[in-house]
Amino acid sequence: MKKLLIATDCFLPRWDGIVRFLLEIIPKLKEEYEITILAPNFGEYKTIPDVNVIQFSVFKFNFGDIEFSGFNYSKIKKYVKESDLVFVQTIGPIGTDAIKAAKKLKIPVIAYVHSIEWELTTRSLNKFKWLVNKLTKWYARRHYNRCNLLIVPSIEVEEKHKKNGIYTDKEIVHLGTDVEKFKPIIDKKEAKLKLGFDPYKKIVGFSGRIGREKDLITLYRAFRRIEKKFIDVQLLIVGKGVKELEEIFSSNRNIILPGCVNNVEDYYRAMDIFVLPSLTETSSLATMEAMASSLPVVTTPVGFVKEYIQEKKNGMFFPFKNSLVLSMKLEMLLENDILRETLGKNARATIMSRFRWKHTIEKISEILRRY
Repeated sequence: MKKLLIATDCFLPRWDGIVRFLLEIIPKLKEEYEITILAPNFGEYKTIPDVNVIQFSVFKFNFGDIEFSGFNYSKIKKYVKESDLVFVQTIGPIGTDAIKAAKKLKIPVIAYVHSIEWELTTRSLNKFKWLVNKLTKWYARRHYNRCNLLIVPSIEVEEKHKKNGIYTDKEIVHLGTDVEKFKPIIDKKEAKLKLGFDPYKKIVGFSGRIGREKDLITLYRAFRRIEKKFIDVQLLIVGKGVKELEEIFSSNRNIILPGCVNNVEDYYRAMDIFVLPSLTETSSLATMEAMASSLPVVTTPVGFVKEYIQEKKNGMFFPFKNSLVLSMKLEMLLENDILRETLGKNARATIMSRFRWKHTIEKISEILRRY
């Protein structure tokens, strides 16, 4: 059995799109590979059967909103040398050290591009944005051009990387969703009661990392507007992240902040509307999961999301940072049960027809086998 090394700067107990991607793909890859994961030590978590996880200590300071482990090239090189193939998820210290070692040892290295790094880092900072943007573009160009192949989730991501001078061969593999895990429930009240929520209140929800690039302040402001008109509405924010943002949500009325959860599908089922206010995304796995759960989605026209959402057919759009328009869209959905139901049904139909997880994993498995 071949040895597959997965290098990632995002891992449990932290929950984000990359972690959920890995937890979905690993069970299938275990059938063909002996897997070792290199990841930061963010704390204790439930181990993954038959997978060796090597943890690296995390710096005590953050880069903007982002936590990193330290560079540890010699240790990472040792694990790369023992592998037949390296599968990189990020270009933080662990990912880039793995790429560098694999290139030197002439071991194939494939990277899945989960984000536009120069957009993510820029939007995670309050200062020096121009300089950080330039440096991150250089950093991404330097390391991605050392890979044998980049797997990208959309044509837009492919084009942005080419524009930045990243000429490594690329293949497009759209993300998908487990439609059996993420599916609607007939009785919303039952779903809310299961989590201890008021069954008679409508829930506007978000799931993901609480980071500045998600622009949750816009969602917060929109919620405060609609809250004045709808006394039976609550805001649900599922996830963890920037402490100062968490404090805004945790210290206010009618806002539920459960933190990171292992059963995010139950929280989608309890929601009545899902909102994605992000300033940067590639595909937004959370949005796909919400759609698979038959939720009406209100989102910014960001990344690949703007390709699979159609206004008032399977979702709605609002302009970046525009809390007024977002509040108007939310008000429209809260007042119209039929519209919510129609958008939700069409949203699930979109995922069922175009973005099933089995297609994603089959394509990625086929690519990895080539090496």
